[in-house]
Amino acid sequence: MSGCRVPQLSLNRPAWLSPSVARTEVLGGLVVALALIPEAISFSIIAGVDPSVGLFASFTMAVVISVVGGRPAMISAATGAIALVVAPLAREHGMGVLVATVILGGLFQVALGALGVAKLMRFVPRSVMVGFVNSLAIMIFMAQVPELIGVPWAVYPLFAAGLVIMVLFPKLTRVIPAPLVSIVALTAVTIAAGIAVPTVGDKGALPSSLPVPGIPAVPLTLGTLQLIAPYALAFALVGLMESLMTAKLVDDITDTRSNKTRESIGQGIANIVTGFFGGMGGCAMIGQTMINVKTAGSRTRLSTFLAGAFLMVLCIVFGPLVSQMPMAALVAVMVLVSVGTFDWHSIAPQTLKRMPAGEIVVMVVTVAVVVATDNLAIGVVVGTITAMVIFARRVAHLVEVTSVTDPDGGQVVYHVTGELFFASSNELVHHFDYAGDPDDVVVDLTDAHIWDASTVAALDAITTKYEARGKRVDIVGLNERSAAMHGRLSGELSGSH
Repeated sequence: MSGCRVPQLSLNRPAWLSPSVARTEVLGGLVVALALIPEAISFSIIAGVDPSVGLFASFTMAVVISVVGGRPAMISAATGAIALVVAPLAREHGMGVLVATVILGGLFQVALGALGVAKLMRFVPRSVMVGFVNSLAIMIFMAQVPELIGVPWAVYPLFAAGLVIMVLFPKLTRVIPAPLVSIVALTAVTIAAGIAVPTVGDKGALPSSLPVPGIPAVPLTLGTLQLIAPYALAFALVGLMESLMTAKLVDDITDTRSNKTRESIGQGIANIVTGFFGGMGGCAMIGQTMINVKTAGSRTRLSTFLAGAFLMVLCIVFGPLVSQMPMAALVAVMVLVSVGTFDWHSIAPQTLKRMPAGEIVVMVVTVAVVVATDNLAIGVVVGTITAMVIFARRVAHLVEVTSVTDPDGGQVVYHVTGELFFASSNELVHHFDYAGDPDDVVVDLTDAHIWDASTVAALDAITTKYEARGKRVDIVGLNERSAAMHGRLSGELSGSH
């Protein structure tokens, strides 16, 4: 039996059980947790809530999404985009309404995910995506300005020192996040020198224990639903947009595919859980995800789970120290985040010279609407609609109509080339010489395609105009789908038939 080979059984163990992979995932999770602390606190301040609210959200989002999400190694936590959406609620109506909005927003995300909203992302043009990112960067920057007005003079050198550290430190090593190094250094300086500047502790107390679940203290009435529903829908859309954008980015970096529908539903579940634990909600974080995937080399769900777990350990154990962080350090972090988030290449003169005018208009419209409304979702929707209108106008002009008359003058053939839909077919009727053409007219659509009822109505109008003059029209060359639509709708779109 020595010639027989015993087949080895495959246990299909999770990849992170491998010691080498586990080490990478643990270090990745720790580095991300360290980087999450300052940003979670900063985003809490943007939202106008206690730092513990953002930290709890980052903890629950990361832990839950590590199980139910569709993109392994992607980090979800409290984000600036979500903070900007919920800030008006926290400021005007309090935490109860904010938490209820997070839960409803999570329910919207589950519903949108189940309905296949992830597939709609392909209809969001790149110019809108660029405008979205640039808008987010502008809004994060603008949210920092109040922290630099009417403050002690010492804030300004601390702020400048924080920027210098974060710019220069990565040249030495990228193993430790530069924002963390900057915050630790500035905190040590302010404590040692006794410099009196605004601190994180001035914004509210950090958590000293794990979050506990609870029901939001809001009246369960139609009025409450009418108040929170618009914000919850904006919350859901912004969260899904940023999460799906980040998931696609990780797919490209790792050369793998992820389940975008599962990710959409998972984001909703994570936000529902976060809401019941008193968090401000969140979505995927591009910066922390890049730290985890590119810097640390993480690839599994373990790093995402540990990022949340380590975050709570650091807060509960080192809370008193974290509360002494100077606000100047956090403002410096957020300013650099905004600078790093902005797509500077998109506004470079060389890029603008090569970019079609329509693409530039879409990007500018997206940014302008977001900044004017303080709502990222509205900006993306308006930008996408603008892009579709510009695209429709551009395609409409690509339709060509040429005519060839027989030498004996008995017949004229019109060749129509292009995509025929409402924007192009409305002008189609003006390309024919109804009075001057011979009695036999052929409309050749071999190189065209009928997309909608507007085109069928236009062809009917052309036929009617010729028939009113006693002339016969033949429509030829229809492909299978065009012929089916024309046959089904021709003569049925006008009350005169």
